[in-house]
Amino acid sequence: MRKAAWTVTAWAVGIVFVFPVLWMVLTGFKREQDAASNPPAWLFHPTLDQYRQIFGRNVTPYLLNSLMASGFSTLLVLVLATPAAYALSMRPVGKWRDALFFFISTKMLPAVAALLPIYLVVKQLGMLDNIWTMVILYTAMNLPLAVWMMRSFLLEVPRSVVEAAAVDGAGLGLTIRKVIGPIVSPGIAATALICFIFAWNEFFFAVNLTATRSGTAPIFLVGFISSEGLFLARLCAAATLVSLPVLLAGWLAQNKLVRGLSMGAVK
Repeated sequence: MRKAAWTVTAWAVGIVFVFPVLWMVLTGFKREQDAASNPPAWLFHPTLDQYRQIFGRNVTPYLLNSLMASGFSTLLVLVLATPAAYALSMRPVGKWRDALFFFISTKMLPAVAALLPIYLVVKQLGMLDNIWTMVILYTAMNLPLAVWMMRSFLLEVPRSVVEAAAVDGAGLGLTIRKVIGPIVSPGIAATALICFIFAWNEFFFAVNLTATRSGTAPIFLVGFISSEGLFLARLCAAATLVSLPVLLAGWLAQNKLVRGLSMGAVK
C-alpha cells in the first residue's frame, strides 16, 4: 500500500508539473477566440494557423541566433571550466575555498546592477546588437556554475587513475581528454545541457543589448505582446516552437544526463 501511495503521489506531482506545458502546446493549436475564452475551451477544432503566422514572421533568424549564442557559449564554458575544476579538485591550489567562493559570488550580483556598466562598455566597443557580445556574456554568466558542477564530478574520479596516467607519461591535456573525460562524460553532458538551457532562456541582457540583427528566441516571443493586446494562441505556438531545441537536446542526452546528475549521490 505504501508503494502504491508513493506511485500515485509521484504521478500526481508529475501531472501538476507537466500540465502547464501540455496546456501551452494545446493552446498553440487553438484560434485566438478559443484561447481567450473564459471559461477555457476544452473542446475545440485544432488549427495550424498560428504556426503559419509564426513562420510568416521569419522566426528562423531568432532561432539561429539563440542556437549560435547558446552553443558557442556552452562550448567555451566547458573548455574553461574543465581545467579550472581539475585544478580545484584533483590538484587543489592554495586557498582553493576562497577561489570557489569568488566564482560563486559573481552569481550574487543582480543582473540589473551589472547592466549599465556592461551596456556602456559594449557601446564603446561598438558591439551592440552583436551575437558575439551575447556569447561572451553567456559564457561569463554560466562559467561559475559550471566550475562548481564540474568540480563535484571530478571529485568522483579515483586519484589512482590520474596517477597511473602520469606514470605512463601522459601530460595534463592528454590526461583530461583521454582519461578523465570518458569517466566524467555524464557530468560534462549534464553541465553542458544546463548551461545551454540557461543561455537559451536568457532574456534580460538580450532585450537590452540586441535589436534586429542579433535578437534571440525570447525576444521573438515578446513581439506577440503589443498595444493591440495579447495574442495568446500565437504566443503559445511560438513558445512551443522555441522550446523544441531544448527538449530535443535533453532527449538526446537523457541517459548521460541522469547519470551525470546522480554522480556522487550514492557512495
